Amino acid sequence: MNSPRLVILDRDGVINADSAEFIKSPEEWQPLPGSLDALARLHRAGWTVVVASNQSGVGRGLLSAAVLAQIHDLMLERVRAAGGEIDRVFFCPHAPEAGCDCRKPRPGLFRQIEAAYGVRLDGVPAIGDSVRDVEAARAAGARPMLVLTGNGAEAARLTGVESYADLGAAVDALLREGRR
Repeated sequence: MNSPRLVILDRDGVINADSAEFIKSPEEWQPLPGSLDALARLHRAGWTVVVASNQSGVGRGLLSAAVLAQIHDLMLERVRAAGGEIDRVFFCPHAPEAGCDCRKPRPGLFRQIEAAYGVRLDGVPAIGDSVRDVEAARAAGARPMLVLTGNGAEAARLTGVESYADLGAAVDALLREGRR
């Protein structure tokens, strides 16, 4: 069996608008301009898209696991309606003080992806908007790609990390590479 051509995306600040108050309901989930089209282009090009996202609002008691599932269902529905596909959503529901291995910048979510797909993540693109996304990708051997949406502007000080204006620009770069 061939390994899928994976790309890992953070959620908040990459696919949808981020909020310092957390995304606590489906009504608060709003896609960033161009993100749904970018996901559709990845899908048409044969990429398997997975999401790896810290969702500490659950651990903090700001929303339930059931409401988080509703938010993810809405996201998946909107992506499909635009012609894209997210294969799976991996998330850490724990509060920061829980000390879990799945909360980025630790690589636990990435290890879950490796186990689920039976692949190593060496060089797999991981698109995020924060220092912790970059650190988690590096810890798992993935290829960090930074978007300047969400928290990306403050993370842009990192050196040696590919940076793009938004998800659409990062996807453009991946698709150009695929044509070479």
